[in-house]
Amino acid sequence: MTEDQFAKADNGSDYSYGSDNQRGTQADAYQKPGMLRQFADSFKPYEFSPEEKAEIEAASRSTGRKFDEEAVKIRLAKSPLSRSLKGRHLQMIAIGGAIGTGLFVGSGKALNDGGPASLLIAFTLIGIMLYCTVHALGELAVLFPVSGAFAVYSTRFIDPAWGFAMGWNYAMQWFVGFPLELVAAAITIQYWTTSISPAVFVAIFWVCIVFINFFGVRGYGEAEFVFSLIKVIAVVGFVILGIVLVCGGGPVGGYIGGTYWHNPGAFNHGFKGLCRVFVTAAFSFAGTELVGLAAAETANPRKTLPKAAKQVFWRITLFYIVGLTIVGLLVPYNDPRLLGDSSVDAKASPFVIAVVNAQINALPSIINAVILVAVLSVGNSCIFGFSRTLCALSQQNMAPKIFSYIDRKGRPLVSIITILAFGLLGFIAASSAQGEVFTWLLALTGLSCIFTWGSICLSHILFRIAWKKQGHTLEEIPFTSQAGVLGSYVGFIFNILVLVVTFWVSVWPIGASPNAKSFFSSYLGAPLVITLFLCYKIWFRTKFVTPSTADITSGRRELDLDALNEELRIEREELAKKNFLIRTYRFWC
Repeated sequence: MTEDQFAKADNGSDYSYGSDNQRGTQADAYQKPGMLRQFADSFKPYEFSPEEKAEIEAASRSTGRKFDEEAVKIRLAKSPLSRSLKGRHLQMIAIGGAIGTGLFVGSGKALNDGGPASLLIAFTLIGIMLYCTVHALGELAVLFPVSGAFAVYSTRFIDPAWGFAMGWNYAMQWFVGFPLELVAAAITIQYWTTSISPAVFVAIFWVCIVFINFFGVRGYGEAEFVFSLIKVIAVVGFVILGIVLVCGGGPVGGYIGGTYWHNPGAFNHGFKGLCRVFVTAAFSFAGTELVGLAAAETANPRKTLPKAAKQVFWRITLFYIVGLTIVGLLVPYNDPRLLGDSSVDAKASPFVIAVVNAQINALPSIINAVILVAVLSVGNSCIFGFSRTLCALSQQNMAPKIFSYIDRKGRPLVSIITILAFGLLGFIAASSAQGEVFTWLLALTGLSCIFTWGSICLSHILFRIAWKKQGHTLEEIPFTSQAGVLGSYVGFIFNILVLVVTFWVSVWPIGASPNAKSFFSSYLGAPLVITLFLCYKIWFRTKFVTPSTADITSGRRELDLDALNEELRIEREELAKKNFLIRTYRFWC
Protein backbone atom coordinates (compact mmCIF):
# COMPACT_ATOMS: atom_id res chain seq x y z
CA MET A 1 0.00 0.00 0.00
CA THR A 2 1.12 3.55 -0.74
CA GLU A 3 0.99 6.37 1.84
CA ASP A 4 -2.14 7.71 0.14
CA GLN A 5 -3.82 4.33 0.47
CA PHE A 6 -2.87 4.18 4.14
CA ALA A 7 -4.41 7.58 4.65
CA LYS A 8 -7.61 6.49 2.96
CA ALA A 9 -7.74 3.37 5.11
CA ASP A 10 -7.21 5.45 8.24
CA ASN A 11 -10.07 7.86 7.57
CA GLY A 12 -12.37 5.00 6.60
CA SER A 13 -12.82 5.84 2.91
CA ASP A 14 -12.06 4.02 -0.30
CA TYR A 15 -10.61 1.02 1.51
CA SER A 16 -11.18 -2.22 -0.39
CA TYR A 17 -11.17 -4.86 2.30
CA GLY A 18 -11.60 -7.66 -0.17
CA SER A 19 -8.36 -6.89 -2.00
CA ASP A 20 -5.38 -8.98 -0.90
CA ASN A 21 -2.97 -6.29 -2.10
CA GLN A 22 -4.58 -3.58 -0.02
CA ARG A 23 -5.83 -5.54 2.94
CA GLY A 24 -2.91 -6.21 5.31
CA THR A 25 -3.45 -5.65 9.00
CA GLN A 26 -4.98 -2.44 10.18
CA ALA A 27 -2.03 -1.94 12.47
CA ASP A 28 -0.07 -0.99 9.33
CA ALA A 29 -2.54 1.81 8.66
CA TYR A 30 -2.30 3.32 12.14
CA GLN A 31 1.23 4.63 12.46
CA LYS A 32 1.88 6.00 15.96
CA PRO A 33 4.97 7.82 17.24
CA GLY A 34 5.88 5.31 19.98
CA MET A 35 6.08 1.52 20.08
CA LEU A 36 4.12 1.36 23.33
CA ARG A 37 1.32 3.45 21.84
CA GLN A 38 1.25 1.29 18.71
CA PHE A 39 1.03 -1.81 20.87
CA ALA A 40 -1.85 -0.36 22.91
CA ASP A 41 -3.73 0.83 19.82
CA SER A 42 -3.44 -2.61 18.19
CA PHE A 43 -6.02 -3.91 20.69
CA LYS A 44 -8.64 -1.41 19.57
CA PRO A 45 -11.44 -2.77 17.36
CA TYR A 46 -10.92 -2.98 13.64
CA GLU A 47 -12.49 0.02 11.88
CA PHE A 48 -14.44 -0.61 8.71
CA SER A 49 -15.12 1.92 5.99
CA PRO A 50 -18.54 3.68 6.11
CA GLU A 51 -19.78 1.52 3.24
CA GLU A 52 -18.74 -1.69 4.99
CA LYS A 53 -20.26 -0.51 8.25
CA ALA A 54 -23.59 0.16 6.58
CA GLU A 55 -23.59 -3.24 4.89
CA ILE A 56 -22.70 -5.09 8.10
CA GLU A 57 -25.23 -3.17 10.19
CA ALA A 58 -27.94 -3.97 7.68
CA ALA A 59 -26.98 -7.63 7.84
CA SER A 60 -26.91 -7.62 11.63
CA ARG A 61 -30.48 -6.42 12.15
CA SER A 62 -32.65 -8.93 13.91
CA THR A 63 -34.63 -11.23 11.67
CA GLY A 64 -36.52 -13.05 14.41
CA ARG A 65 -35.96 -16.74 15.02
CA LYS A 66 -35.36 -17.62 11.39
CA PHE A 67 -31.75 -18.37 10.36
CA ASP A 68 -30.69 -15.45 8.12
CA GLU A 69 -28.35 -16.97 5.55
CA GLU A 70 -27.72 -13.73 3.64
CA ALA A 71 -26.66 -11.88 6.81
CA VAL A 72 -24.24 -14.67 7.66
CA LYS A 73 -22.62 -14.53 4.21
CA ILE A 74 -21.92 -10.82 4.55
CA ARG A 75 -20.45 -11.06 8.06
CA LEU A 76 -18.16 -13.94 7.08
CA ALA A 77 -17.04 -12.19 3.91
CA LYS A 78 -16.23 -9.01 5.87
CA SER A 79 -14.34 -10.78 8.66
CA PRO A 80 -11.23 -8.64 9.34
CA LEU A 81 -8.95 -11.51 10.28
CA SER A 82 -5.36 -10.91 9.21
CA ARG A 83 -4.17 -12.55 5.99
CA SER A 84 -0.47 -12.85 6.77
CA LEU A 85 0.20 -16.61 6.74
CA LYS A 86 2.70 -17.58 4.06
CA GLY A 87 3.20 -20.75 2.08
CA ARG A 88 6.04 -22.00 4.30
CA HIS A 89 3.80 -21.60 7.36
CA LEU A 90 1.00 -23.66 5.85
CA GLN A 91 3.36 -26.35 4.59
CA MET A 92 4.96 -26.84 7.99
CA ILE A 93 1.55 -26.78 9.69
CA ALA A 94 0.47 -29.51 7.25
CA ILE A 95 3.62 -31.60 7.74
CA GLY A 96 4.04 -31.37 11.49
CA GLY A 97 1.21 -29.30 12.91
CA ALA A 98 -0.67 -32.15 14.58
CA ILE A 99 2.31 -34.31 15.55
CA GLY A 100 2.03 -34.38 19.31
CA THR A 101 1.29 -36.75 22.16
CA GLY A 102 -0.88 -38.86 19.85
CA LEU A 103 2.16 -40.03 17.89
CA PHE A 104 4.92 -39.80 20.49
CA VAL A 105 3.00 -41.06 23.56
CA GLY A 106 -0.42 -42.41 22.51
CA SER A 107 1.18 -44.86 20.10
CA GLY A 108 2.61 -46.69 23.11
CA LYS A 109 -0.82 -47.57 24.48
CA ALA A 110 -1.91 -48.49 20.93
CA LEU A 111 1.08 -50.83 20.56
CA ASN A 112 0.16 -52.50 23.85
CA ASP A 113 -3.51 -52.84 22.84
CA GLY A 114 -3.06 -54.41 19.42
CA GLY A 115 0.56 -55.28 18.73
CA PRO A 116 2.87 -54.00 15.94
CA ALA A 117 0.80 -55.42 13.05
CA SER A 118 -2.42 -53.82 14.33
CA LEU A 119 -0.50 -50.55 14.79
CA LEU A 120 0.65 -50.60 11.16
CA ILE A 121 -2.72 -51.66 9.70
CA ALA A 122 -4.83 -49.21 11.71
CA PHE A 123 -2.62 -46.17 11.14
CA THR A 124 -2.40 -46.97 7.41
CA LEU A 125 -6.20 -47.17 7.07
CA ILE A 126 -6.72 -43.95 9.03
CA GLY A 127 -3.95 -42.35 6.97
CA ILE A 128 -5.84 -43.19 3.76
CA MET A 129 -8.99 -41.69 5.24
CA LEU A 130 -7.17 -38.49 6.28
CA TYR A 131 -5.53 -38.19 2.87
CA CYS A 132 -8.97 -38.17 1.24
CA THR A 133 -10.42 -35.83 3.88
CA VAL A 134 -7.67 -33.21 3.72
CA HIS A 135 -7.79 -33.10 -0.08
CA ALA A 136 -11.56 -32.58 0.05
CA LEU A 137 -10.98 -29.80 2.58
CA GLY A 138 -8.26 -28.32 0.38
CA GLU A 139 -10.62 -28.11 -2.59
CA LEU A 140 -13.30 -26.36 -0.55
CA ALA A 141 -10.87 -24.05 1.28
CA VAL A 142 -9.14 -22.89 -1.91
CA LEU A 143 -12.49 -22.06 -3.49
CA PHE A 144 -14.09 -20.64 -0.30
CA PRO A 145 -11.37 -19.32 2.07
CA VAL A 146 -13.95 -18.05 4.54
CA SER A 147 -13.77 -17.51 8.29
CA GLY A 148 -14.73 -20.69 10.14
CA ALA A 149 -13.89 -23.09 7.29
CA PHE A 150 -15.42 -26.55 7.79
CA ALA A 151 -18.15 -25.46 10.22
CA VAL A 152 -19.25 -22.91 7.62
CA TYR A 153 -19.16 -25.56 4.88
CA SER A 154 -21.53 -27.69 6.97
CA THR A 155 -23.85 -24.68 7.28
CA ARG A 156 -23.66 -23.96 3.57
CA PHE A 157 -24.00 -27.44 2.09
CA ILE A 158 -25.67 -29.60 4.78
CA ASP A 159 -27.80 -27.68 7.30
CA PRO A 160 -27.24 -24.54 9.42
CA ALA A 161 -28.13 -26.60 12.49
CA TRP A 162 -25.41 -29.11 11.66
CA GLY A 163 -22.98 -26.23 11.10
CA PHE A 164 -23.86 -24.97 14.59
CA ALA A 165 -23.24 -28.39 16.12
CA MET A 166 -19.96 -28.85 14.22
CA GLY A 167 -18.72 -25.37 15.13
CA TRP A 168 -19.27 -25.81 18.86
CA ASN A 169 -18.08 -29.41 18.70
CA TYR A 170 -14.78 -28.32 17.13
CA ALA A 171 -14.33 -25.29 19.39
CA MET A 172 -14.79 -27.42 22.49
CA GLN A 173 -12.17 -29.89 21.25
CA TRP A 174 -9.48 -27.22 21.45
CA PHE A 175 -11.00 -25.48 24.48
CA VAL A 176 -10.63 -28.63 26.59
CA GLY A 177 -7.36 -29.61 24.95
CA PHE A 178 -5.46 -26.46 25.96
CA PRO A 179 -5.24 -27.04 29.74
CA LEU A 180 -4.58 -30.73 29.06
CA GLU A 181 -1.56 -29.86 26.93
CA LEU A 182 -0.24 -27.57 29.68
CA VAL A 183 -0.53 -30.47 32.12
CA ALA A 184 1.16 -32.79 29.61
CA ALA A 185 4.05 -30.34 29.29
CA ALA A 186 4.43 -30.17 33.07
CA ILE A 187 4.40 -33.99 33.33
CA THR A 188 7.04 -34.22 30.57
CA ILE A 189 9.34 -31.97 32.60
CA GLN A 190 9.14 -34.50 35.43
CA TYR A 191 11.35 -36.78 33.35
CA TRP A 192 14.24 -34.55 34.47
CA THR A 193 13.06 -33.35 37.89
CA THR A 194 10.28 -34.12 40.35
CA SER A 195 11.39 -31.71 43.06
CA ILE A 196 9.55 -28.74 41.56
CA SER A 197 5.76 -28.50 41.58
CA PRO A 198 4.17 -29.13 38.12
CA ALA A 199 2.14 -25.93 38.63
CA VAL A 200 5.34 -23.90 38.20
CA PHE A 201 5.88 -25.30 34.71
CA VAL A 202 2.20 -24.89 33.83
CA ALA A 203 2.61 -21.18 34.59
CA ILE A 204 5.80 -20.92 32.50
CA PHE A 205 4.28 -22.64 29.48
CA TRP A 206 1.08 -20.63 29.78
CA VAL A 207 3.06 -17.38 29.68
CA CYS A 208 5.02 -18.59 26.64
CA ILE A 209 1.83 -19.33 24.71
CA VAL A 210 0.33 -15.97 25.72
CA PHE A 211 3.45 -14.26 24.40
CA ILE A 212 3.26 -16.11 21.07
CA ASN A 213 -0.39 -15.19 20.56
CA PHE A 214 0.21 -11.48 21.17
CA PHE A 215 1.76 -11.51 17.69
CA GLY A 216 -1.48 -12.65 16.05
CA VAL A 217 -1.70 -15.24 13.32
CA ARG A 218 1.84 -14.38 12.16
CA GLY A 219 3.11 -15.34 15.61
CA TYR A 220 1.21 -18.62 15.42
CA GLY A 221 2.60 -19.30 11.95
CA GLU A 222 6.21 -18.58 12.89
CA ALA A 223 5.97 -20.61 16.12
CA GLU A 224 4.42 -23.56 14.30
CA PHE A 225 7.09 -23.31 11.60
CA VAL A 226 9.84 -23.68 14.21
CA PHE A 227 8.00 -26.30 16.30
CA SER A 228 7.14 -28.40 13.24
CA LEU A 229 10.67 -28.17 11.88
CA ILE A 230 12.02 -29.56 15.16
CA LYS A 231 9.49 -32.40 15.11
CA VAL A 232 10.24 -33.23 11.47
CA ILE A 233 14.00 -33.39 12.12
CA ALA A 234 13.42 -35.53 15.22
CA VAL A 235 11.20 -38.07 13.46
CA VAL A 236 13.52 -38.34 10.46
CA GLY A 237 16.46 -38.78 12.83
CA PHE A 238 14.59 -41.45 14.79
CA VAL A 239 13.74 -43.37 11.60
CA ILE A 240 17.40 -43.39 10.53
CA LEU A 241 18.53 -44.39 14.03
CA GLY A 242 15.81 -47.04 14.22
CA ILE A 243 16.94 -48.67 10.98
CA VAL A 244 20.49 -48.83 12.36
CA LEU A 245 19.29 -50.38 15.63
CA VAL A 246 17.04 -52.93 13.91
CA CYS A 247 19.98 -54.01 11.75
CA GLY A 248 22.18 -54.48 14.83
CA GLY A 249 24.22 -51.30 14.66
CA GLY A 250 23.45 -50.18 18.23
CA PRO A 251 25.86 -50.39 21.19
CA VAL A 252 23.89 -53.28 22.75
CA GLY A 253 21.39 -55.95 21.71
CA GLY A 254 22.76 -56.98 18.33
CA TYR A 255 20.51 -57.73 15.36
CA ILE A 256 16.79 -57.28 16.14
CA GLY A 257 15.01 -57.61 12.79
CA GLY A 258 11.48 -58.95 13.19
CA THR A 259 12.13 -60.64 16.53
CA TYR A 260 9.29 -58.89 18.36
CA TRP A 261 6.85 -59.74 15.59
CA HIS A 262 7.41 -63.41 16.45
CA ASN A 263 7.82 -63.11 20.21
CA PRO A 264 5.56 -61.87 21.78
CA GLY A 265 3.83 -61.64 18.38
CA ALA A 266 2.38 -59.35 15.72
CA PHE A 267 -1.12 -59.07 17.21
CA ASN A 268 -2.52 -58.65 20.69
CA HIS A 269 -6.17 -59.06 21.80
CA GLY A 270 -7.19 -60.22 18.31
CA PHE A 271 -9.72 -58.27 16.26
CA LYS A 272 -10.84 -56.17 19.23
CA GLY A 273 -7.23 -55.08 19.72
CA LEU A 274 -7.10 -53.96 16.09
CA CYS A 275 -10.32 -51.98 16.57
CA ARG A 276 -8.95 -50.35 19.72
CA VAL A 277 -5.83 -49.25 17.80
CA PHE A 278 -8.09 -48.07 14.95
CA VAL A 279 -9.79 -45.69 17.38
CA THR A 280 -6.50 -44.50 18.90
CA ALA A 281 -5.06 -43.90 15.42
CA ALA A 282 -8.01 -41.71 14.47
CA PHE A 283 -7.55 -39.51 17.53
CA SER A 284 -3.77 -39.33 16.94
CA PHE A 285 -4.36 -37.49 13.66
CA ALA A 286 -6.47 -34.75 15.28
CA GLY A 287 -5.38 -31.31 14.07
CA THR A 288 -4.70 -32.31 10.47
CA GLU A 289 -7.64 -30.13 9.40
CA LEU A 290 -6.09 -26.93 10.82
CA VAL A 291 -4.73 -26.16 7.35
CA GLY A 292 -8.29 -25.52 6.17
CA LEU A 293 -9.06 -23.29 9.15
CA ALA A 294 -6.01 -21.18 8.30
CA ALA A 295 -7.25 -20.53 4.74
CA ALA A 296 -9.10 -17.35 5.73
CA GLU A 297 -5.83 -15.89 7.05
CA THR A 298 -3.65 -16.82 4.10
CA ALA A 299 -2.50 -14.21 1.62
CA ASN A 300 -2.96 -16.39 -1.47
CA PRO A 301 -4.84 -19.62 -0.65
CA ARG A 302 -5.05 -20.69 -4.31
CA LYS A 303 -1.26 -20.95 -4.48
CA THR A 304 -0.37 -22.14 -0.98
CA LEU A 305 -3.24 -24.39 0.15
CA PRO A 306 -2.85 -27.06 -2.58
CA LYS A 307 0.81 -27.53 -1.62
CA ALA A 308 -0.10 -27.75 2.04
CA ALA A 309 -2.84 -30.31 1.36
CA LYS A 310 -0.43 -32.45 -0.66
CA GLN A 311 2.13 -32.39 2.17
CA VAL A 312 -0.26 -34.55 4.18
CA PHE A 313 0.82 -37.54 2.07
CA TRP A 314 4.40 -37.18 3.29
CA ARG A 315 3.34 -36.69 6.88
CA ILE A 316 1.18 -39.82 6.82
CA THR A 317 3.81 -41.90 5.03
CA LEU A 318 6.98 -40.82 6.79
CA PHE A 319 5.97 -39.74 10.27
CA TYR A 320 3.21 -42.18 11.05
CA ILE A 321 3.63 -45.27 8.89
CA VAL A 322 7.43 -45.48 8.68
CA GLY A 323 7.99 -44.14 12.21
CA LEU A 324 5.53 -46.56 13.82
CA THR A 325 6.86 -49.48 11.78
CA ILE A 326 10.27 -48.83 13.32
CA VAL A 327 8.68 -48.53 16.78
CA GLY A 328 6.96 -51.91 16.33
CA LEU A 329 10.31 -53.50 15.48
CA LEU A 330 12.17 -51.98 18.46
CA VAL A 331 9.66 -52.31 21.31
CA PRO A 332 7.67 -55.47 22.22
CA TYR A 333 3.98 -54.86 22.84
CA ASN A 334 4.17 -56.50 26.29
CA ASP A 335 6.72 -54.03 27.65
CA PRO A 336 5.11 -52.84 30.93
CA ARG A 337 6.49 -49.31 30.47
CA LEU A 338 4.07 -48.74 27.57
CA LEU A 339 1.13 -48.45 29.98
CA GLY A 340 2.53 -45.39 31.81
CA ASP A 341 0.80 -43.51 34.58
CA SER A 342 -1.51 -41.50 32.30
CA SER A 343 -2.30 -40.77 28.65
CA VAL A 344 0.24 -37.92 28.67
CA ASP A 345 3.09 -39.67 30.48
CA ALA A 346 6.14 -39.13 28.26
CA LYS A 347 8.00 -42.01 29.94
CA ALA A 348 5.47 -44.34 28.26
CA SER A 349 6.51 -43.14 24.80
CA PRO A 350 7.73 -46.06 22.67
CA PHE A 351 10.19 -43.61 21.07
CA VAL A 352 11.78 -42.99 24.48
CA ILE A 353 11.68 -46.70 25.43
CA ALA A 354 13.41 -47.64 22.16
CA VAL A 355 16.41 -45.38 22.77
CA VAL A 356 16.54 -46.34 26.48
CA ASN A 357 16.75 -50.01 25.46
CA ALA A 358 19.58 -49.15 23.07
CA GLN A 359 21.49 -47.56 25.99
CA ILE A 360 22.46 -44.50 23.98
CA ASN A 361 23.30 -41.75 26.46
CA ALA A 362 21.56 -38.37 26.15
CA LEU A 363 19.14 -39.53 23.44
CA PRO A 364 16.24 -40.21 25.85
CA SER A 365 16.49 -36.63 27.08
CA ILE A 366 16.55 -35.34 23.50
CA ILE A 367 13.44 -37.36 22.60
CA ASN A 368 11.67 -36.03 25.70
CA ALA A 369 12.64 -32.49 24.72
CA VAL A 370 11.06 -33.08 21.31
CA ILE A 371 7.92 -34.41 23.03
CA LEU A 372 7.84 -31.21 25.09
CA VAL A 373 8.07 -29.13 21.91
CA ALA A 374 5.28 -31.21 20.36
CA VAL A 375 3.07 -30.64 23.39
CA LEU A 376 3.63 -26.88 23.29
CA SER A 377 2.94 -26.90 19.55
CA VAL A 378 -0.44 -28.56 20.07
CA GLY A 379 -1.17 -26.12 22.91
CA ASN A 380 -0.45 -23.25 20.54
CA SER A 381 -2.76 -24.83 17.96
CA CYS A 382 -5.49 -25.03 20.60
CA ILE A 383 -5.51 -21.22 20.83
CA PHE A 384 -5.71 -20.85 17.06
CA GLY A 385 -8.34 -23.53 16.52
CA PHE A 386 -10.67 -22.41 19.32
CA SER A 387 -10.44 -18.64 18.78
CA ARG A 388 -11.04 -18.76 15.01
CA THR A 389 -13.91 -21.22 15.29
CA LEU A 390 -15.64 -19.33 18.11
CA CYS A 391 -15.20 -16.03 16.25
CA ALA A 392 -16.82 -17.52 13.14
CA LEU A 393 -19.70 -18.88 15.25
CA SER A 394 -20.25 -15.42 16.67
CA GLN A 395 -20.23 -13.89 13.20
CA GLN A 396 -23.00 -16.34 12.31
CA ASN A 397 -25.06 -15.42 15.41
CA MET A 398 -24.33 -18.88 16.79
CA ALA A 399 -22.36 -17.55 19.77
CA PRO A 400 -22.50 -14.32 21.84
CA LYS A 401 -21.65 -11.27 19.75
CA ILE A 402 -18.69 -10.28 21.94
CA PHE A 403 -16.65 -13.21 20.60
CA SER A 404 -16.60 -11.65 17.12
CA TYR A 405 -14.43 -8.79 18.42
CA ILE A 406 -11.36 -8.53 16.17
CA ASP A 407 -8.66 -5.94 16.82
CA ARG A 408 -6.50 -3.95 14.42
CA LYS A 409 -3.93 -6.75 14.28
CA GLY A 410 -6.59 -9.13 13.00
CA ARG A 411 -6.73 -11.06 16.29
CA PRO A 412 -10.07 -12.43 17.58
CA LEU A 413 -9.11 -10.95 20.93
CA VAL A 414 -12.02 -11.92 23.18
CA SER A 415 -11.97 -15.50 21.93
CA ILE A 416 -8.23 -15.73 22.56
CA ILE A 417 -8.56 -14.31 26.07
CA THR A 418 -11.36 -16.77 26.83
CA ILE A 419 -9.31 -19.88 26.08
CA LEU A 420 -6.20 -18.46 27.74
CA ALA A 421 -8.26 -17.94 30.90
CA PHE A 422 -9.60 -21.51 30.72
CA GLY A 423 -6.02 -22.72 30.34
CA LEU A 424 -5.46 -21.76 33.97
CA LEU A 425 -7.35 -24.96 34.76
CA GLY A 426 -3.99 -26.56 33.97
CA PHE A 427 -2.92 -25.72 37.51
CA ILE A 428 -4.91 -28.77 38.52
CA ALA A 429 -1.71 -30.59 37.52
CA ALA A 430 -0.61 -30.09 41.11
CA SER A 431 -3.75 -31.85 42.34
CA SER A 432 -4.35 -35.57 42.78
CA ALA A 433 -7.75 -35.12 41.05
CA GLN A 434 -6.27 -34.22 37.66
CA GLY A 435 -6.92 -37.65 36.12
CA GLU A 436 -10.62 -37.74 36.96
CA VAL A 437 -11.23 -34.11 35.91
CA PHE A 438 -9.61 -34.47 32.51
CA THR A 439 -11.18 -37.85 31.83
CA TRP A 440 -14.63 -36.26 31.84
CA LEU A 441 -13.57 -33.06 30.11
CA LEU A 442 -12.11 -35.11 27.28
CA ALA A 443 -15.22 -37.27 27.19
CA LEU A 444 -17.17 -34.22 25.99
CA THR A 445 -14.94 -33.87 22.93
CA GLY A 446 -13.59 -37.38 22.45
CA LEU A 447 -15.34 -37.85 19.10
CA SER A 448 -14.93 -34.27 17.91
CA CYS A 449 -12.38 -34.92 15.16
CA ILE A 450 -14.41 -37.86 13.78
CA PHE A 451 -17.53 -35.71 13.39
CA THR A 452 -15.45 -32.89 11.88
CA TRP A 453 -13.78 -35.11 9.27
CA GLY A 454 -17.03 -36.84 8.37
CA SER A 455 -18.72 -33.46 7.90
CA ILE A 456 -15.88 -32.26 5.67
CA CYS A 457 -16.26 -35.29 3.41
CA LEU A 458 -20.06 -34.96 3.30
CA SER A 459 -19.81 -31.23 2.57
CA HIS A 460 -17.45 -31.95 -0.33
CA ILE A 461 -19.80 -34.60 -1.74
CA LEU A 462 -22.81 -32.24 -1.56
CA PHE A 463 -20.74 -29.36 -2.96
CA ARG A 464 -19.77 -31.40 -6.01
CA ILE A 465 -23.43 -32.34 -6.56
CA ALA A 466 -24.49 -28.67 -6.25
CA TRP A 467 -21.61 -27.51 -8.47
CA LYS A 468 -22.65 -29.85 -11.30
CA LYS A 469 -26.38 -29.25 -10.83
CA GLN A 470 -25.90 -25.49 -11.14
CA GLY A 471 -24.09 -25.82 -14.46
CA HIS A 472 -20.41 -25.67 -13.52
CA THR A 473 -17.49 -27.89 -14.53
CA LEU A 474 -14.40 -29.16 -12.70
CA GLU A 475 -12.20 -26.95 -14.91
CA GLU A 476 -13.59 -23.93 -13.04
CA ILE A 477 -12.29 -25.19 -9.67
CA PRO A 478 -8.79 -23.85 -8.87
CA PHE A 479 -7.72 -27.02 -7.02
CA THR A 480 -9.49 -30.37 -7.16
CA SER A 481 -9.01 -33.17 -4.68
CA GLN A 482 -6.60 -35.84 -5.97
CA ALA A 483 -8.88 -38.47 -4.43
CA GLY A 484 -11.91 -36.87 -6.10
CA VAL A 485 -15.45 -37.18 -4.86
CA LEU A 486 -14.92 -40.95 -4.58
CA GLY A 487 -12.26 -40.26 -1.98
CA SER A 488 -14.77 -38.23 0.01
CA TYR A 489 -17.16 -41.19 -0.01
CA VAL A 490 -14.28 -43.37 1.27
CA GLY A 491 -13.45 -40.81 3.96
CA PHE A 492 -17.09 -40.49 5.03
CA ILE A 493 -17.55 -44.27 5.29
CA PHE A 494 -14.30 -44.63 7.26
CA ASN A 495 -15.45 -42.03 9.77
CA ILE A 496 -18.73 -43.89 10.22
CA LEU A 497 -16.73 -47.08 10.82
CA VAL A 498 -14.64 -45.32 13.49
CA LEU A 499 -17.84 -44.29 15.28
CA VAL A 500 -19.11 -47.88 15.12
CA VAL A 501 -15.93 -49.52 16.44
CA THR A 502 -15.57 -46.82 19.10
CA PHE A 503 -19.06 -47.73 20.30
CA TRP A 504 -18.12 -51.40 20.38
CA VAL A 505 -14.86 -51.02 22.35
CA SER A 506 -16.55 -48.50 24.66
CA VAL A 507 -19.38 -50.86 25.59
CA TRP A 508 -17.11 -53.92 25.76
CA PRO A 509 -13.63 -52.59 26.69
CA ILE A 510 -10.54 -54.77 26.41
CA GLY A 511 -9.92 -56.78 29.56
CA ALA A 512 -13.01 -55.52 31.40
CA SER A 513 -16.73 -56.10 31.61
CA PRO A 514 -19.25 -53.56 30.26
CA ASN A 515 -19.65 -50.53 32.53
CA ALA A 516 -21.20 -47.08 32.24
CA LYS A 517 -18.03 -45.14 33.08
CA SER A 518 -16.04 -46.77 30.30
CA PHE A 519 -18.79 -46.11 27.79
CA PHE A 520 -19.50 -42.46 28.61
CA SER A 521 -15.83 -41.54 29.00
CA SER A 522 -15.35 -42.60 25.37
CA TYR A 523 -18.71 -41.89 23.73
CA LEU A 524 -20.24 -38.90 25.54
CA GLY A 525 -19.37 -36.65 22.58
CA ALA A 526 -21.92 -38.33 20.27
CA PRO A 527 -25.11 -37.52 22.25
CA LEU A 528 -23.73 -34.02 22.88
CA VAL A 529 -23.39 -33.32 19.14
CA ILE A 530 -26.85 -34.73 18.41
CA THR A 531 -28.36 -32.60 21.18
CA LEU A 532 -26.74 -29.43 19.83
CA PHE A 533 -28.01 -30.22 16.34
CA LEU A 534 -31.60 -30.97 17.39
CA CYS A 535 -31.91 -27.97 19.73
CA TYR A 536 -30.75 -25.50 17.08
CA LYS A 537 -32.85 -27.09 14.35
CA ILE A 538 -36.03 -27.05 16.41
CA TRP A 539 -35.50 -23.51 17.73
CA PHE A 540 -34.60 -21.89 14.40
CA ARG A 541 -36.57 -24.31 12.18
CA THR A 542 -33.70 -24.67 9.71
CA LYS A 543 -33.97 -26.78 6.58
CA PHE A 544 -31.51 -29.15 4.94
CA VAL A 545 -29.75 -27.48 2.03
CA THR A 546 -30.72 -28.70 -1.44
CA PRO A 547 -28.08 -28.85 -4.23
CA SER A 548 -30.09 -26.57 -6.52
CA THR A 549 -30.18 -23.77 -3.93
CA ALA A 550 -26.77 -24.27 -2.26
CA ASP A 551 -24.58 -21.16 -2.23
CA ILE A 552 -21.51 -21.78 -4.41
CA THR A 553 -20.68 -18.12 -5.00
CA SER A 554 -20.19 -16.03 -1.85
CA GLY A 555 -16.83 -16.08 -0.13
CA ARG A 556 -14.83 -16.82 -3.28
CA ARG A 557 -11.74 -14.65 -3.25
CA GLU A 558 -11.25 -14.69 -7.03
CA LEU A 559 -14.22 -12.89 -8.55
CA ASP A 560 -12.92 -12.68 -12.15
CA LEU A 561 -13.67 -16.24 -13.24
CA ASP A 562 -12.49 -15.71 -16.82
CA ALA A 563 -9.09 -14.49 -15.63
CA LEU A 564 -8.86 -17.32 -13.11
CA ASN A 565 -9.68 -19.97 -15.73
CA GLU A 566 -7.09 -18.51 -18.10
CA GLU A 567 -4.46 -18.53 -15.36
CA LEU A 568 -5.24 -22.16 -14.54
CA ARG A 569 -5.07 -23.12 -18.23
CA ILE A 570 -1.62 -21.54 -18.59
CA GLU A 571 -0.34 -23.27 -15.45
CA ARG A 572 -1.57 -26.67 -16.66
CA GLU A 573 0.00 -26.19 -20.09
CA GLU A 574 3.34 -25.18 -18.57
CA LEU A 575 3.31 -28.20 -16.26
CA ALA A 576 2.55 -30.53 -19.18
CA LYS A 577 5.81 -29.39 -20.83
CA LYS A 578 7.92 -30.43 -17.84
CA ASN A 579 9.68 -33.80 -17.64
CA PHE A 580 8.21 -36.81 -15.84
CA LEU A 581 10.13 -36.29 -12.58
CA ILE A 582 8.99 -32.69 -12.20
CA ARG A 583 5.39 -33.59 -13.02
CA THR A 584 5.51 -36.40 -10.44
CA TYR A 585 6.96 -34.07 -7.82
CA ARG A 586 4.30 -31.42 -8.50
CA PHE A 587 1.56 -34.05 -8.27
CA TRP A 588 2.61 -35.12 -4.76
CA CYS A 589 4.03 -31.82 -3.53
